[in-house]
Amino acid sequence: MMIRVLAIDDEPLALQQIVAYINKVPFLELAAQCQSALEARKFLENDTVDAIFCDINMPDLNGMDFVKSLAVPPLVVFTTAYSEYAVEGFRVNAVDYLLKPFGLQDFQRAANRIRDRLDNAPRVVGSSVADTPASPADTPDVLFLKTDYRIVKVNISDIRYIEGMSEYLKVWLDTDAKPIITLLSMKKMEERLPANFMRIHRSYIVNLNKIEEVNKNRVILDKDTYLPIGDLYKEAFQAYLDTKFLGK
Repeated sequence: MMIRVLAIDDEPLALQQIVAYINKVPFLELAAQCQSALEARKFLENDTVDAIFCDINMPDLNGMDFVKSLAVPPLVVFTTAYSEYAVEGFRVNAVDYLLKPFGLQDFQRAANRIRDRLDNAPRVVGSSVADTPASPADTPDVLFLKTDYRIVKVNISDIRYIEGMSEYLKVWLDTDAKPIITLLSMKKMEERLPANFMRIHRSYIVNLNKIEEVNKNRVILDKDTYLPIGDLYKEAFQAYLDTKFLGK
């Protein structure tokens, strides 16, 4: 499945870097590169893309307002040097938010999340990814993890949370009282998981669908399972809650 993307940044060097990263990801196809939101809007009047990598601070029309102005926006990854836009970025349902300067690994994580969103979305006739069957390697519903001397299949929907401990991870499942212990980094796991997983602490990634309650600085999965929310992750987690919250 090839995913058509649009790169938007008013800084030539930054735009060049994004284009270089796009060319390094096998399943991304660069549809166009634009140096302003106005140029991008003109392009989208005559063409379609599956996703955009969009800078926020740009003259004439900033990236946030540009995305809000689109009647049917593609999936969006915001790129900016200013962290204060993160909350607003999540409120417009951005797939990811890359803080400059970012490397290829961070870009790959965002690309994986775009692919996961598209894989889980209904196919639309006429879209650039319609009628393109995903290969078995692209399916986001299963992971294979090495544990002890075995390789085990894990249904992603069964994962409750992931706990980091030094170089290893504990993967806690609905289907087993004991975790799967695997030699893997939190960052690598985070890159592979779909958008309904969020890192809420240096040592915890949680399946947002499994949260029963949020109480002060922790999430509650059941009466015996409480996970802390780290200071570095509070803002992004609160932004997620704001998109789901009903009430005053």
